[in-house]
Amino acid sequence: MTTQINDEMMEAISALAKLELTDREKVQAKKDMRQMLTFVECLNRLDTANTEPAVPFCAAVNALREDEVRNGDGRQQTLQNAPDAAEGMFVVPKTV
Repeated sequence: MTTQINDEMMEAISALAKLELTDREKVQAKKDMRQMLTFVECLNRLDTANTEPAVPFCAAVNALREDEVRNGDGRQQTLQNAPDAAEGMFVVPKTV
């Protein structure tokens, strides 16, 4: 049974997502959400009891590289282009 998306639920979802939708956008969003929920319900009906996972999560390999400094501290070169610098930092006008 498809979960019904009513106006109250649409308002709650919009508020949580911080969306300001027009009435026309709300109608379209409700239609889209109904289609998504129908699709998920179809997936939930599939028998996956004898299906192996495509990628076992515990066998995943960390593909990230080790952290290593490649170009060092370029602070002095960067500050050479600054209109004003002091103590190794940019000096900017007060904004408050």
